[in-house]
Amino acid sequence: MASHPSPDAVLSALKVVVDPDLRRDIVSLGFVKNLAVANGRVSFTIELTTPACPVKDQLRDQAVAAVRALAGVSDVDVQMTASVRSVSAPETGRPPLPGVKNVIAVGAGKGGVGKTTVAVNLALALAKCGGRVGILDGDIYGPNVPMMLGLHQTQLITDGKQIVPAEKHGVQVVSMGFLTQDDAAVIWRGPMLHGAIQQFFRDVAWSNLDYLIVDMPPGTGDVALSLSQTVPVAGAVLVTTPQKVSLADTRRAVRMYQKLNIPPIGVVENMSYYACSNCHHEAEIFGHGGGESLAAEMGLPFLGRLPIYQPIREGSDTGVPLVIAEPGSPAGRSFLSVAERVAAQVSIAAHKAVEANKGKIPLIQVR
Repeated sequence: MASHPSPDAVLSALKVVVDPDLRRDIVSLGFVKNLAVANGRVSFTIELTTPACPVKDQLRDQAVAAVRALAGVSDVDVQMTASVRSVSAPETGRPPLPGVKNVIAVGAGKGGVGKTTVAVNLALALAKCGGRVGILDGDIYGPNVPMMLGLHQTQLITDGKQIVPAEKHGVQVVSMGFLTQDDAAVIWRGPMLHGAIQQFFRDVAWSNLDYLIVDMPPGTGDVALSLSQTVPVAGAVLVTTPQKVSLADTRRAVRMYQKLNIPPIGVVENMSYYACSNCHHEAEIFGHGGGESLAAEMGLPFLGRLPIYQPIREGSDTGVPLVIAEPGSPAGRSFLSVAERVAAQVSIAAHKAVEANKGKIPLIQVR
């Protein structure tokens, strides 16, 4: 009669499975949960740090193969789950945002690079992967998030204590556009902007979010400063086009976020090439490789290239973003890839924060 492996033997076998982002095995990372061994049948859960992990199928297959190789194993059952960690640490001096694990700014050095399009589709892609996501329209002067999500007539309500976010496609949404007429101009000085940003963070009933995407105004102005002073921020995604003028402004934006102690998560090159929806020819009308070169020059991750593609513009105008309208298209998959890389960088930062704080005051966890 064949002997069956012990739980310790299973855990030892699973140490060959390494998370490629965190560069440690899933056992030492504490990813293996609910391990059970009975009559040759082994079952366990692998709890990753993000539902948007691009290699989760690979990790599951490696785990199954490692355990099946043990003598006496007749069946292996693996469940894949995720629990997003918070990057925020207590020494930032800013209290964590209730109901939100990670605040991610999406910014750009100049206008017209498609920053809001990237922010909206990034939020929707993270939600499609299984994350709990919100989007805060921080562009007070030009709040376009409601239009892109088809929320033109939405008005915010309160629960008696806090503002209740609107919701679309499973994403919680707050925007200045919900508080003004479509053609109304917001003419505010810095202190009023700061007050609005604080209210949108602290007086909104954000509910159990893994990621809160903040669509920043272009440039290096008051809103970024207010953001840095109001809440701990996991990092900033910088959007550029391949053009030299955009790259120069993006370089300034990177330096600004660094000065504000908001770590740049990486660079996205938008409008990287024109993708013809009829013949599928790709033309690099704004140049080639500028965003990737900038990321390498500044020591930042390059998060991906996004095309000029007519349905992206059409989806933004009609309130049905591309990630919803054409998730399986090449452009839709590009947005998904960017979302996975952003989530990976947040997971890496959270892991580093945990490692740095071992033996110190425990990290504050938002539940």
